[in-house]
Amino acid sequence: MAEATGMRVLMFVGDDYEDLELQYPKYRLREAGAEVVVAGLEAGVTHRGKYGYPQVADAAVGDQSADDFDALVVPGGWMPDKLRRYGEVTSITRAFHDQGKCVASICHGAWINISADIVRGLRYTSTPGIKDDLVNAGVAEWVDQEVVIDRHHVSSRRPDDCPAFCRAILQVMTTPAPTP
Repeated sequence: MAEATGMRVLMFVGDDYEDLELQYPKYRLREAGAEVVVAGLEAGVTHRGKYGYPQVADAAVGDQSADDFDALVVPGGWMPDKLRRYGEVTSITRAFHDQGKCVASICHGAWINISADIVRGLRYTSTPGIKDDLVNAGVAEWVDQEVVIDRHHVSSRRPDDCPAFCRAILQVMTTPAPTP
């Protein structure tokens, strides 16, 4: 089991997030020792998942910096389609990518990565419902498997993939990037 003590993870939250795709990684990453900050458009706002589970935003996305974190986790649900319309969400997502830090998305979460223009040339998976969106955004290859790691990007399809998704996040977070 990968150890993430001393590492920090930023997760997005908004209304209609996929309950398991936020809660499972949040607790699994905490279990591995990471500090997890759940950020929405405003701090202190309670968001309801698709199935009603409440999640309070610990912080506002606009007050965060990729410099302060080791990974970004983007849960799915309908939330990503709403959050990707905000510059602070796409800017910080792009910053994680540009810094070579782990960018992990599951299900519809890749919508934010598409809007941040960071998927071109990568191998990805997602819910099949956004396969065309990813391909049209320049994904080199879309595959239907439980988890895909391409460089510092981790992607998965659905809640049932959460165990593999979390193992891959921890692997990417704790493995030093190769030097050019």
